Amino acid sequence: MRKRLFLQARFSVLRYFVVPGLALMLGFGSALAQSGTPQNGDQSGKSAAAAAEAAKENQRKTDEFAEAAQAISGPAGNPECVWLGRRVVQLMYRDDLDTAFRHLDLYDRFGCPGGHVQATFRCLTRFLPQIDDKVANSLNNRIHTCWINPNAQPQAAVAATPAPAATTAGSAAGAPPAAAPAPATK
Repeated sequence: MRKRLFLQARFSVLRYFVVPGLALMLGFGSALAQSGTPQNGDQSGKSAAAAAEAAKENQRKTDEFAEAAQAISGPAGNPECVWLGRRVVQLMYRDDLDTAFRHLDLYDRFGCPGGHVQATFRCLTRFLPQIDDKVANSLNNRIHTCWINPNAQPQAAVAATPAPAATTAGSAAGAPPAAAPAPATK
C-alpha cells in the first residue's frame, strides 16, 4: 500500500511537470518553424536590390497616375478611377467577368465614368495582336496607353491608314476639276 501511494504521488508530481513541458516544447517548435533560416550577407544584397526594384516600380506607378491626371480631364483622371478602371479592363481581358463586374460596381460608386472603361476595352481589342503574355507588362502597358487615349491605334494600322489617303488625294489632284452643272433655263 505504501508503495502504491508513493507511485501515485510520483505520477501526480510528474503530471504537473509533463503537461507544461509538452506545451512549452510545442511552442518552441512552432516558433522555430516560423522563424526560418538566418539571412546571410548575400541575401542582404539581394534584398537591397529587391527594395530598389520595388521603389522603382512604385515610382513608375506614381508617374502613370500623374500622367493620367494630366492627360484626362474629369473624374476618369482621378487616381481611384484610373486604378479601378484599368483593373476592370484587365479582368475583362482575362475573362474574369464576375470579378470585373464587382470592380465595376466599386468604380461606379466612386463616380467614375463607365463609358471610359468601355472605350478603353474597345481600344484594347485593337491592340490584341501586339499583346504578348510572355513579355512582362505588355498587357498593363497597352491598358495604360488605351486609358490615356481610348482612340489610340496600333502602329501598323496608323502606318497603313495614311497610304490610301495619300493615293486618293494624289489621284484627285491629278484629275481635272469637275465642271459645275449649268443652271436650268426656262
